[in-house]
Amino acid sequence: MIPLIPSVEFDAALVRKLNKMGPRYTSYPTADRFTGDFGVGDYRAAVARLDAAGEQAPLSLYVHIPFCESLCYYCGCNKIITQDKSKSTEYLGYLSREIALQADVLGGRRKVDQLHFGGGTPTYLSDAQMDGLLGQLRARFDFAADEAGEFSIEVDPRTVTPERIATLRRQGFNRISLGIQDFDTAVQKAVNRIQSYEQTMDVLNAARACGFRSISVDLIYGLPLQSATSFAPTLDKVIAARPDRIAVYNYAHMPQLFKAQRLIREEELPDPEAKLDMLGLCIERLTAAGYVYIGMDHFALPQDDLARSQHEGRLQRNFQGYSTHADAPMVALGVSAISAVGDTYSQNEKSLTAYYERLDRGELPIARGITLSQDDILRRMVIGRLMCNFILDFDGLPMPQGVTAAEYFAADLERLKPLEEEHLLCLGSRGVRVKMRGRLLIRNICMAFDRYLHAPRQEGPQPARYSKTI
Repeated sequence: MIPLIPSVEFDAALVRKLNKMGPRYTSYPTADRFTGDFGVGDYRAAVARLDAAGEQAPLSLYVHIPFCESLCYYCGCNKIITQDKSKSTEYLGYLSREIALQADVLGGRRKVDQLHFGGGTPTYLSDAQMDGLLGQLRARFDFAADEAGEFSIEVDPRTVTPERIATLRRQGFNRISLGIQDFDTAVQKAVNRIQSYEQTMDVLNAARACGFRSISVDLIYGLPLQSATSFAPTLDKVIAARPDRIAVYNYAHMPQLFKAQRLIREEELPDPEAKLDMLGLCIERLTAAGYVYIGMDHFALPQDDLARSQHEGRLQRNFQGYSTHADAPMVALGVSAISAVGDTYSQNEKSLTAYYERLDRGELPIARGITLSQDDILRRMVIGRLMCNFILDFDGLPMPQGVTAAEYFAADLERLKPLEEEHLLCLGSRGVRVKMRGRLLIRNICMAFDRYLHAPRQEGPQPARYSKTI
């Protein structure tokens, strides 16, 4: 059991002062640095380099199912709203081709110890379709045993029954994530997501009864008509349900990027002070209830694998957020999905039309990506350790011959000094330690090490594609 000690400190004035636009660092370099110059040949070369190095590490697979039956106005995911089930049948046919192509490139029946189905709504697929898809994956890859692997799926409680949850467990999923956002009916109407507490609890209790090893729920603060007063009952209900993990996301209103958000009435959005009140309430209630602050938006019970991994210094981060297996090469399947293999990131075509056209030509549907430089790899390690463990030990970094970390990162450490003066962190000769009051602002701290943000061509205001750091 991890000791129940304070894991984060909330200072509203400090957040108000330092909150600004910045990356979430699910990767470094971030996805906006990917280019169309990267192609299938670069991806194959990355796999070849892994093979040449004798690396046969287990894989992490991500499968993107883009379909939803209805539109949630706040959503910024790559999704397709349709009730025409024939579209999923066509999609699965093409997904099958991609699975076969990836398996051929990777060679042999690679071990898989992590699988994540995201969307969209993965349970848009029928039981039979899910059986068929999982069967194809198992035919091409060697999955770890249930007790050793982490096999997760995102579920919309409005679209499944307790019986469907039992089927998902039988199909091999052992972790489940439920979207809640807010139980307040006025807020639900404002974002076009009507979901009762009873409906949600039926699904959560079914997952627990069926033996899912970890149950996670997603909440969002900053939605229209929300306030700390209105959000408190949702927090109470979630805490009483005692899920293993809770993600509390800050709603980023970017209608210029996400068309669905244009359906939200901006005059109903809470102002920055109201959002700060909600954030403070979440931190207060969740930590008082025994949840450990993992980082960013995530909380977990002390016995959960995320909390244990962080306590033991094993926590990782990838495109799905915090993970216990993110050091494994991640092969992503489906439209818009992003892979992280060796020293590369690669993203599939974002539209179904382009995705299908590439597969019709017998090609992997890679649209863009990046091959990391040695500097990228080193900075990815630095940012990852800060994001996951809040500590950077210079002695543990693979520095170039004859160069110390203090010398290499001199400009970056200089950028951290104003944050040290705010008592967010401690700078020392051996590294960086983030204080409790700095943990909420970890994105600000990591931005100091982001070479792309500080390159001359990036001077000026931060791009609108980034959300606020808090």
